[in-house]
Amino acid sequence: MLDLTYKSPNPKVIAGAKHDWELVIGLEVHAQIASKAKLFSGASTKFGAEPNSNVSFIDAAMPGMLPVINEFCVEQAVRTGLGLKAEINLTSAFDRKNYFYPDLPQGYQISQLYHPIVGEGEVLVEMGDGTARLVRIERIHMEQDAGKSIHDMDPNMSFVDLNRTGVALMEIVSRPDVRGPEEAAAYVAKLRQILRYLGTCDGNMQNGNLRADVNVSICRPGAYERYMETQDFSHLGTRCEIKNMNSLRFIQAAIMVEAARQIKIVEGGGTVDQETRLYDPDKNETRSMRSKEEAHDYRYFPDPDLLPLEIEQAWVDDIAASLPELPDAKKARFISAYNLSDYDASVLTADVTSAAYFEEAATGRDGKLTANWVINELFGRLKKEEHDITQSPVSPTQLGGIIDLISTDAISGKIAKDLFEIVYTTGGDPAQIVEARGMKQVTDTGAIETAVDQIIADNPAQVEKAKANPKLAGWFVGQVMKATGGKANPKAVNQIVSQKLGL
Repeated sequence: MLDLTYKSPNPKVIAGAKHDWELVIGLEVHAQIASKAKLFSGASTKFGAEPNSNVSFIDAAMPGMLPVINEFCVEQAVRTGLGLKAEINLTSAFDRKNYFYPDLPQGYQISQLYHPIVGEGEVLVEMGDGTARLVRIERIHMEQDAGKSIHDMDPNMSFVDLNRTGVALMEIVSRPDVRGPEEAAAYVAKLRQILRYLGTCDGNMQNGNLRADVNVSICRPGAYERYMETQDFSHLGTRCEIKNMNSLRFIQAAIMVEAARQIKIVEGGGTVDQETRLYDPDKNETRSMRSKEEAHDYRYFPDPDLLPLEIEQAWVDDIAASLPELPDAKKARFISAYNLSDYDASVLTADVTSAAYFEEAATGRDGKLTANWVINELFGRLKKEEHDITQSPVSPTQLGGIIDLISTDAISGKIAKDLFEIVYTTGGDPAQIVEARGMKQVTDTGAIETAVDQIIADNPAQVEKAKANPKLAGWFVGQVMKATGGKANPKAVNQIVSQKLGL
């Protein structure tokens, strides 16, 4: 296998072969629409149900059964299009995509090839190095999902579970604008974030509710720029599709091994065949699944059981008016309103639930201090225990109470960490806990002076050392904190120690 590394960050030039090559990547992301019922039937979409328990007569393709469009799924698709700044097509239509597969009872899939519900849009993808790329969306169309073939329950037979058959999907098709594996993963992550904010897909990749088909091709430096000028795909190399990727890490790995495979073929004098491939994470390789079919291979034709889908602009406008604040806008507002760094705002807005938690805790409080506690203390503890924000035993109100006690100098930072541990493990009101356990910070300068005087009197040799080297004054601060059980106000202690030592 070739050892591929990037020679320069932009464009993404691949080194490690005889010649320089660039990656060109387009993605088809299949997002399961967040709906309790399927696209053309009332059957449940609940994950984890007993095999073949969520199957209607329509899903099973019983004779005489006719599909009925789920209006809520249409609304979710429109909502997604608006969230991606895309054109909404007021007239769209469904087609039959004909192919045989054991878990496809109808022998065809109802999809939208020629007249999708959503047209061109865009996604702004921010990279870790501070750069950003705009990935163009070509289209979003609705379609049915297929069922699932199960091959590991019996050595001699395969089984079919039709629970997913007919589940509503949005296929979000990008232009070939992605230039590297990190960008591909970042694009899918950003798309998932937007869908979760919109509430149109839960983005759960482990359950298959969000998965990507990754189209990979290679070209010589400069070819992509010629494609962008002309939109002529002949400037790009032959693409191969890697099917059903449901992991950001595997998406990156699959792109690299597929690029290496294509480079090896081309530099060996061969040609890359357009085909669909599967990625094997155990062997870290892609293998051929089938030749890549063209539209005519599927014999697309308008579905005779479904009239063209016509929606009104007023309905679209009502959906647009109900859109939530989306990630980019929320991040910009957090930076401005709460005086956060770009990094902190990115972490807090990565998940819509985390953003809501932070905002509730930060309202009326120091935004930067709240962000530090949410990111470092709370998120750190949750990650250690492999929990997410929805499983937090500390509510925004409780965390806000801790921050109030810090802000009013009722407790020190050290006491605050002890208090957080108590609230995290046993619950309770932070203010009441501090009062009941005598955890309040000592702010009485008289009491602090008494402690400082006593320690200075008991350690004359250390006093001389500190006067010769002021940095050693920290020893006295530590002794005072120890003597007061960590309750003394550190700022007051530092001031009084410096004053008493004449520093």
